[in-house]
Amino acid sequence: MKPLVAIVGRPNVGKSHLFNRIVGQRLSIVEDTPGVTRDRLYAECEWNGVKFDVVDTGGIEPTTDNEILLFIREQANIAIDTADVIVFVTEIGTGVTAADKDIANMLLRSKKKVVLVVNKMDKTGELDPSFYEFYSLGLGDPIAVSAVHGHGTGDMLDACVAAFPELPESPEEDDRIRVAVIGKPNVGKSSLINLILGEKRCIVSNVAGTTRDAVDSRVDNEWGKYVFIDTAGIRRKSKVEDRIEKFSVMRAQLAIERADVCLIMLDAREGVTEQDTKIAGLAHEAGKASIIVVNKWDLIEKDSKTMDSMRKEVMRDLAFMSYAPVLFISAMTGQRTQRIFELVNFVNDQSAMRITTGMLNNVLADATARVQPPTDKGKRLKIYYMTQTGIRPPNFVVFCNSRELFHFSYQRYIENQIRAVFGLEGTPIRMVIRQKGDNE
Repeated sequence: MKPLVAIVGRPNVGKSHLFNRIVGQRLSIVEDTPGVTRDRLYAECEWNGVKFDVVDTGGIEPTTDNEILLFIREQANIAIDTADVIVFVTEIGTGVTAADKDIANMLLRSKKKVVLVVNKMDKTGELDPSFYEFYSLGLGDPIAVSAVHGHGTGDMLDACVAAFPELPESPEEDDRIRVAVIGKPNVGKSSLINLILGEKRCIVSNVAGTTRDAVDSRVDNEWGKYVFIDTAGIRRKSKVEDRIEKFSVMRAQLAIERADVCLIMLDAREGVTEQDTKIAGLAHEAGKASIIVVNKWDLIEKDSKTMDSMRKEVMRDLAFMSYAPVLFISAMTGQRTQRIFELVNFVNDQSAMRITTGMLNNVLADATARVQPPTDKGKRLKIYYMTQTGIRPPNFVVFCNSRELFHFSYQRYIENQIRAVFGLEGTPIRMVIRQKGDNE
């Protein structure tokens, strides 16, 4: 396990700017609105050859009645509990506030190693006299940094690395399956991840749009090793009113890109909506292995035919994803949620399947013997051979005499024959048609 650094502090002191500076990419949403970073956000970093994870947290409001801010404080507490080193971010403009003192006391009680940072020290040269009042927090020597310009971040990282516990050298190969949980707001994505983790890892609330960042959670169990990515609910474009929501939609799309498997969550009470179709389309277009997860199944009145009827409805409305298995669950009661791991393993393996050229061409010969290739004006399509060129998703190149004669319907027929023999369940297939004379 790599050491974990948690960045904490009250709202608007520049934690997310600092996180982005450390990570070297714009992973955390940066906006001047308090409460923008709601869930914990993880990234892997390296400093002077030492690898570690860093987690950005929502701003801690020590005393608040606001539901979301209470959630943020709870999330920050979980990050503090699991961290090896805590970077406590304050800022020069306000000096030491009552909230800073409360957070400092909380950190002192945690008995964790703390690196105290005074942010927004943007001028170089002589220190602002207000800097010295941060010694009063009792957390040792403060470090002056500018998250915007990068001043002092090297000193801060040196202090973090020096405070890491000594770990045995066993670099764990990251063979985890990355699972993105996607869907429109309020279908139960965060509830499912919290159930899987057995802790309140993600904020669960009836406030639509609560999860704004894509959040990574490691899970190790008897089925294997995983990283679950809880994404912001993707809304219709017309409802994406503020800039923060736009960032979140982009973040969900990025989460799909870096995932191996997508869990597309639907609300059983609503069936497949137009928005669900668009979200599923993002995973399909990205070529990701996918499972359609129908949540809130416990809230549906059922008889012996309800599940079959709903499955047919899902398959009809998501016809372009007919390869994806459908699972009916309840994130609230835990009904059938354990099946998720078996299916994730299965579709991940299917997506990475390699088929030899010899076996493919045996299937191709059989398929063309059963259904003759199409003809046009006396000219018949001739398929010379087929080979697999990639995985995740399986990519196939088919060589023929005429691309125009290779109609979409015949491509679909060949794809279905490949699936009938080799399975390839849960994964899209990419097929490239090349004709004689094409440049390789």
